[in-house]
Amino acid sequence: MPSRKFSKAAPEQLDLGWHPPGLVAGVDEAGCGPLAGPVVAAAVILDDLAPIEGLADSKVLSARQRERLFDEIQARALCVSIALASVEEIDTLNILHARLLAMKRAVETLRLLPKRVMVDGNRLPVLRFPAEAVVGGDAKVPAISAASIVAKVHRDRLCAELHARWPDYGFDGHKGYPTREHLAALRRLGACPEHRRSFAPVRAVLEAAEKSTA
Repeated sequence: MPSRKFSKAAPEQLDLGWHPPGLVAGVDEAGCGPLAGPVVAAAVILDDLAPIEGLADSKVLSARQRERLFDEIQARALCVSIALASVEEIDTLNILHARLLAMKRAVETLRLLPKRVMVDGNRLPVLRFPAEAVVGGDAKVPAISAASIVAKVHRDRLCAELHARWPDYGFDGHKGYPTREHLAALRRLGACPEHRRSFAPVRAVLEAAEKSTA
């Protein structure tokens, strides 16, 4: 799967002229730790009049629960936005700044204008809205929980696409994380175009390949 670049201008957001307390965007990401693929961020504004049962940190939910909640969030939230930072951007900027860039893109492409943004973690992207970083927010703030689920499911689907293109790496199982199986495949096969060259295990394989051909 070719790497994606997301540089197009954000669509115009709707300023409704009223900002009730519930118009809060929750933001989270998935894919900082893996050795391959983009980092994915999601921003979600929930509808206080249509609460969603079962929202939680995506890491404590099963894949089936996440898929069900993903569909429910898409159907019942006021708006949902998904954005990526590509492998090239991760390697150029580093993973922290790529993560913040993906989050910024997710907020900027929300259809509605949030009154406030709540971001999981202890770092904030540069935003034009009042924002708060919430450590452990994916387990505390429903909108962040929803964003964590949306980001995780979307990235898992991207990993299924990676597996279809490069099945020998096993992306459908490890999702790009540095498992024993993934590292063994990386040493055996070398890096594919979606591997993050700036990450140490990938860089080590590339350097070893260069030495062997020198």
